[in-house]
Amino acid sequence: MSDPGPFIRYVDVHKSFGALAVLCGVDLDVRRGETVVVLGGSGSGKSVLLRHTIGLIHPDRGSVWVDQTDVTHLDEDALIETRKRVGMLFQAGALFDSMTVEANVAFALREHTGWDEARIGERVREVLGLVELSPTVADVMPAALSGGMRKRVALARAIALAPEGILYDEPTTGLDPLTATAINQLIRSLQQRLGVTSIVVTHDIHSAFTVGDRIAFLREGRIAFDGSVDEARSTRETVLRTFLQGGGYG
Repeated sequence: MSDPGPFIRYVDVHKSFGALAVLCGVDLDVRRGETVVVLGGSGSGKSVLLRHTIGLIHPDRGSVWVDQTDVTHLDEDALIETRKRVGMLFQAGALFDSMTVEANVAFALREHTGWDEARIGERVREVLGLVELSPTVADVMPAALSGGMRKRVALARAIALAPEGILYDEPTTGLDPLTATAINQLIRSLQQRLGVTSIVVTHDIHSAFTVGDRIAFLREGRIAFDGSVDEARSTRETVLRTFLQGGGYG
């Protein structure tokens, strides 16, 4: 059987905002079923890179591939299929504050399937269980949830359509250490149980070493290091070593 290649691929991706060059030729392959952590300091372009994957941002140059499909120039209608296959957990959760937990999690199911309400309700309960939330939260409004619970609800929404890939944008930002640890463990558990391909962008070193199979270090708009977690720990790449030793905030 032939190798299907990486599930997600960035090829010479460039992106500028006005005079500010953020991505300056990013090349990165993400293999099927693995979790790649993209590390980098604040403003290094981690979230910008992530958003290219589902067409929220388009590169100025280069290409982005999802399962051998070039998504670089797809229009909004064509991007729907990609977004059904690749879910995203946004940094602040991006829940609809006017909707209950159930309505948030069921949103994509109602938009993109022909399922009846009984089946939708069953799937909502199932994914809430996958993120370790009781079905009793279904009728709760987002404003009544803790930060950690909001992250879990947002993740349940991201996996409702059973995507093959999940993108995590700073999943532990703003959480206390205990809650952050629980979210890290959940990310790892979902990757193992569902076999999804994941990209996690973060500047949290503990999170990176907990959830990652591989580390990619983004610096000056390019991938300056790409290797296993063990290789990252023992790297002689000076800037990455300094970044790791400084706790990731350099």
